[in-house]
Amino acid sequence: MTNAQNSNKPSDEQAFKMPDPVALGQALVDAYEKAQPLFNDYIGKYGSADSMDQFSSIDFDPMNVQDSYMEFLDRIAKDPSKFMEVQAQHAQDWMNLWQDSINKFMGQTTEHTPIAPEKGDRRFKAPEWQENALFDFIKQSYLLTCNHMEKTIEDVDGLSKNKKEKLNFQTKLFTDAMSPTNFMMTNPEVLNETMKTGGQNLVKGFENLMSDIKDGKLNIRTTDNTAFELGKNIAMTKGQVVHQNDMMQLIQYEPTTDKVHKTPLLIIPPWINKYYILDLRPGNSLIEWAVAQGHTVFVISWVNPDATLAQKQFENYMNEGILESLTQIENITGEAQTNAVGYCLGGTLLATTLSYLTQNKQDNRIASATFLTTLLDFEHAGDMKLFLDDAQLDVLDEMMDKHGVLDGKEMQKTFSLMRANDLIWSFVVNNYLMGREPFPFDLLYWNDDCTNMPAAMHRFYLRNMYQDNKLIEAGGIDVNDTPVDLSIIKTPRHFISAREDHIAPWKATYEGVGLMSGDNVTFTLAASGHIAGVVNPPVKNKYCYWTNDKIPKAADEWLDNAEQHDGSWWPAWDKWVSDFGGGEVAARKVGKGIEAAPGSYVKVRR
Repeated sequence: MTNAQNSNKPSDEQAFKMPDPVALGQALVDAYEKAQPLFNDYIGKYGSADSMDQFSSIDFDPMNVQDSYMEFLDRIAKDPSKFMEVQAQHAQDWMNLWQDSINKFMGQTTEHTPIAPEKGDRRFKAPEWQENALFDFIKQSYLLTCNHMEKTIEDVDGLSKNKKEKLNFQTKLFTDAMSPTNFMMTNPEVLNETMKTGGQNLVKGFENLMSDIKDGKLNIRTTDNTAFELGKNIAMTKGQVVHQNDMMQLIQYEPTTDKVHKTPLLIIPPWINKYYILDLRPGNSLIEWAVAQGHTVFVISWVNPDATLAQKQFENYMNEGILESLTQIENITGEAQTNAVGYCLGGTLLATTLSYLTQNKQDNRIASATFLTTLLDFEHAGDMKLFLDDAQLDVLDEMMDKHGVLDGKEMQKTFSLMRANDLIWSFVVNNYLMGREPFPFDLLYWNDDCTNMPAAMHRFYLRNMYQDNKLIEAGGIDVNDTPVDLSIIKTPRHFISAREDHIAPWKATYEGVGLMSGDNVTFTLAASGHIAGVVNPPVKNKYCYWTNDKIPKAADEWLDNAEQHDGSWWPAWDKWVSDFGGGEVAARKVGKGIEAAPGSYVKVRR
């Protein structure tokens, strides 16, 4: 947590009034009476012994954190001195907070700098959290406790870095859940709404909760899924599916310029999500924008697999994805080279493919390679690694062996836990306490449109990349019986990472830059995170990005000497990739394909 400047003088315009306890009590009674039939109906549907048996199969330690907690307690017992120091400091901080709160209640000046939420924490944005002495105390006592719990873990000697990270993550999940914003009686916005509606917000919230529970399982709605239709108001860029196989559909987009670059552009998205994150809507689409810059754009739309594709391997994504796409693009355009863009996992696959092509003396098929938020060295791969120790991978293996795939909802849950306040608790408050419907938001519609992972591929990826980090080893993995060696790759390349990326931390992606050969390499760092850092159209003039002509070994050194630029990185990247465009030719008209973009594969939900 960070400290804010001390506004010691309490405001004279404290708009929030503590609710009339009689009126509030009546509103709660009314809400209870109206919600009771809904609750009874739910119990009738899901309250049977068979339905309740499902709770016996729930894994209450999905992160396998029990051993870490036991060792943590053992370390404290053996050397309690630091623990006692932290407790003493915590007691002193509480005394200071208590004294300041009394002073604020009495309209007097406070002595200490108040505790403020971290940058980007939107839970306490309502003015009552600052202006009302009671809610300010509730907020600060919560933040103080969070700080104390974090410091308690950090100051224990003898715990490995991984175990501390796991404990910190699990503790943060707990403190996020216990935030006063998540409870009616300690959230001023909810109290205001309850008084205003006579408790109708709670009744509506209970209705929302019941509708989100399907077969006894809770699936919190984050957006209005009925507000979007692929090809109608999302994924709208015009094009045709020009080829398909079991693994993907290849889309070619219609030109919007008279002239185009001679060398076509292939975008390889991750298959953990669907490609249209890069084509959300007009004006917010990297695909649409690239077409407008004169690129002949092709995009792979991956299949959403079922159990029939359980045995598809990582190399199948290379063979039936990138390699087959290159062949089709060469046949359609008559060009021998393609500029390739890999996003996230798509970038990891692109690097693997470049090694394979180089081994087989075909590396000239790719003129340049762009890696968007791509991990190649997984040593410091962020919070995802906290979910992937041996015990957790064994559980995933068992799950995938049973179903043939890893259900996309499981991956979605993991990503949601990594940003629980934004992707879980904000919607608990909005949907269930405020009684509101989630707002139609294309990004969250895409986030909810998750895809399955074939068992064989996902097992290979998690164990060889995340767990054992074999991609950085020459011959660490094989594809098509060919050892992968990133060091032989000399293709011109541009790495673009995002500074606040929690899925592919930028310093971890930077470690992959030096794994290849040749000096034609560029690294760009965008502001914001894994999605917003990539999908940032120039017209919005949002955020910024950093560049540096040199590529030092250390990421921090790169940033210390980097130049900051306002706005989107897209134009700078387009200038770079256009150097490999091969001149201009007349725009290529797209012939009649199998079906119109966005195709049918992307529409499959399982």
